[in-house]
Amino acid sequence: MRLPLVLILATALLAGTAAEAQVVNIGPPPPRAEMVPPPPGPAFAWIPGHWRWQGNHWHWIRGHYRRIPRPGAVWVPGGWQPGPGPNWHWVPGHWAYP
Repeated sequence: MRLPLVLILATALLAGTAAEAQVVNIGPPPPRAEMVPPPPGPAFAWIPGHWRWQGNHWHWIRGHYRRIPRPGAVWVPGGWQPGPGPNWHWVPGHWAYP
């Protein structure tokens, strides 16, 4: 009985990940300038804002602080990349561990 539940949860998780992949045929506006407030503590990194495509228009997602997962980790911002053809696709941000 537990195995089917695990399969259902794994499928739901993968479906959520696939839903985040976005391809749009209209390029995003230029990034907005943001006032970066002081961090809430030394273990936080600023995650810059970005444009998200919602339905039929661009929506600005404000920047925010996120706790650094482990010492030395660096946030690599996501961004919209052109191609293939006239399309733009979203490349999510992620933590890098040098």
